[in-house]
Amino acid sequence: MSFLILGFLTGLSLILALGAQNIFVIEQGLKKQFIFIVCLICALSDFLLIFLGIFLFQYFENFFSQSIELILNILLLLFLINFIWKKVKLLNKKISIYHTQNKENLVNIIFKTLGFTYLNPHVYSDTVFFLGNFSKNFLLGQKYLFGIGASLSSILFFFSLGYFSKYLSSYVGSEKLWKIVNYSIILFMSLLSLYVFLSIIK
Repeated sequence: MSFLILGFLTGLSLILALGAQNIFVIEQGLKKQFIFIVCLICALSDFLLIFLGIFLFQYFENFFSQSIELILNILLLLFLINFIWKKVKLLNKKISIYHTQNKENLVNIIFKTLGFTYLNPHVYSDTVFFLGNFSKNFLLGQKYLFGIGASLSSILFFFSLGYFSKYLSSYVGSEKLWKIVNYSIILFMSLLSLYVFLSIIK
């Protein structure tokens, strides 16, 4: 049981860092759009990557070269720029999280969630490499408990984040406040894009 708790606390400590994926989950919660699907994709993705890391770390350690990390960073940068540009175009439009015309279709939301999840190299460094390396000397049963604990932390975190944001959406119903939310998202994503760009050129 101690390895279950260790996995839970370790996974939670890694996932608490504010990133693009978490911001996207918060935004969908505030919009009350496909929250369950978004949280489920994020949690299942973490589950998959965590167990890949725990059981296949030694193979991925050699595979994940600097060139692959560079490609992922470039793709993530392009993805973020596209996301920011779409947000900027919406700034001059009337904004309401309750208007149906602002609701995106499910396919777009799924692709965005997958993009924020799998194009981010830090997702792999946290799940596959850190957790894989951390647990590489565990016994088989301990690996399972550790992986389950880490996966439970992801499930708890994403669903809490998504549905707590939905609860908070009652307090950001005004157009002025929602514009502030959008400006904040654009600012954060722009800073993140700059960080990714600097990672590419260093």
